[in-house]
Amino acid sequence: MLDTVPLEDAYRALLDAAATVAKADDPAPPDGEWNADQILAHVSLISATTIATVAGIAAGANTTYDNRIALDAWTIEQAIAHAGGNVGLRDRIGGQAAALCALAGGAALSDAELSTPALARLLSNDTLLVDQPMSLREIVTGLAEAELPGHTKQLLALLPDRAVAAAAR
Repeated sequence: MLDTVPLEDAYRALLDAAATVAKADDPAPPDGEWNADQILAHVSLISATTIATVAGIAAGANTTYDNRIALDAWTIEQAIAHAGGNVGLRDRIGGQAAALCALAGGAALSDAELSTPALARLLSNDTLLVDQPMSLREIVTGLAEAELPGHTKQLLALLPDRAVAAAAR
């Protein structure tokens, strides 16, 4: 059994940060960094990939976990367009969070399924971070403990200093 409370909390914090950034005046990213919509599109693509991996393992399929498509600029722009922009991306991520928590939590998956390895290939800034099998439990836990909090910080970094201080309260 997987406790999905940390995953739910990580998604909630990300969506709260995204809403705060959406209300800010012109939160421009530093050169070479993603804007808020691009960050949210990336998270949406990662969430969809994670849902597909969970569903694949639950279906008994030999599955992989690969984040490269979620880093592709064209795919990110398509995700933004298909979702209808920032509000649509936040709604989509909220639905994906609910689906992922329902699929991965409670009695939905057995301990054996959560322990099933998937070949994982994870990149960040053109650097290979992971190229080895990871259990489904490690994938979902990594999303909650590292991926989502990292993008929450990335969103908050778009805010002017005074807004960051207010958002942290």
